[in-house]
Amino acid sequence: MIVQRLACALFLFLISTVSIAQEERTSLKIYISADMEGVAGVVTEAQLGPGGFEYERFREFMTAEVNAAIDAARAAGATEILVSDSHGNGQNLLIDRMPIDVMIVRSWPRELSMMEGIDETFDGVIFIGYHASTANTRGVRAHTMSSANITDFRLNGKSMSEGSMNAAIAGQFGVPVIMVSGDDVAVAETQVIVGDMEGAVVKWARGFHSAITMTPEAAQEVIRTRTASAVSRIDEFEPYVLETPIEVELTLKHYQPVELLAYLPYIERVNSHTIRFTARDMTEVSKFLTFVLSYRVDLQP
Repeated sequence: MIVQRLACALFLFLISTVSIAQEERTSLKIYISADMEGVAGVVTEAQLGPGGFEYERFREFMTAEVNAAIDAARAAGATEILVSDSHGNGQNLLIDRMPIDVMIVRSWPRELSMMEGIDETFDGVIFIGYHASTANTRGVRAHTMSSANITDFRLNGKSMSEGSMNAAIAGQFGVPVIMVSGDDVAVAETQVIVGDMEGAVVKWARGFHSAITMTPEAAQEVIRTRTASAVSRIDEFEPYVLETPIEVELTLKHYQPVELLAYLPYIERVNSHTIRFTARDMTEVSKFLTFVLSYRVDLQP
């Protein structure tokens, strides 16, 4: 109770100290990309998909964490918010429990994947419920894009997480990431790769399927506080921009997809499980990954 009261007091203080320059903005657009593995309490598949016995309950918690970020961003001056439902089937958020004037990106495929709808008109990006990368030895449900298929994903030689990849997509449009929530490993990893941003740690990883976690209500208070702080100093953040053209290396668990992808004239097979190609920009990187992870010859309609 004391922690929650302190968080609430800090939130109110941050809102009251929004800069004059921020108040003079005529518009402030915020993009929120929401995943689920980093939501407070999530530890296994039981919370993450329609077949899990706790999934319906945790859709509520995911929605509540997103709404906490929305409430704080608005209180700090945000005038327009776009939310991307970016977990699993892309249909997790309970949209009837979200503010009436918020727009929501749902389902797949999308050319910009977890960042669909981002453009140069946005002022900042918030990541909710994010997790660590597939190359990380720690972190709850650590993976990059596909835990079933990808073992490493590198851009310009650097192993990437979903957070850093999505920050690079935003960076292509000149938009900085200002806040990330998730477990302690995911928050630290994103900050190390991308740079300065607020971090809302809502649980502490103890293994791939275990964590010490806050309660949902406590986690929402932390998210409100860190979001308010991020938006109040939004002009201090810098976009994460990769040098172009971008060298892409993708390592897959299985042999045959790599063999088949190497039939394409612009794909180089580096070894039995890794391919390499050069992309013009992050849009091209995102389109390629979306194709590789989504295409099947029997897709209908």
